[in-house]
Amino acid sequence: MNNWLYIAIFLFVSIVMPTSLVVIGLLLGPKRPNPIKTDTYECGVQTWGETWVQFKIQYYLFALVFLVFDIEVAFLYPWAVAYKALPLFAVLEGVLFIVLLTAALVYAWRKGALEWS
Repeated sequence: MNNWLYIAIFLFVSIVMPTSLVVIGLLLGPKRPNPIKTDTYECGVQTWGETWVQFKIQYYLFALVFLVFDIEVAFLYPWAVAYKALPLFAVLEGVLFIVLLTAALVYAWRKGALEWS
């Protein structure tokens, strides 16, 4: 069989399975809406006052910096495992990747994105 046929089958199954499960859930699931189910719910505690509160941007910046370095680990782990088998060009690409992320960290640090106040 052609290798592309395996990819086509995989794509077909990966689209059909979740779609069919959602459709089956919509068709067979109970539909009994009431005011209690549509009420605002916050961690089990009844809300009072204004429920839309503006959060500080620092929380999001801190989360984004964490996410960048979390993704860095996901990319660098396979690179480190295959380090001895990589050609020099791949090693230099990995070093460039680390240098760019270090520059981004220094930039975020100088801008105060890592200050928790």
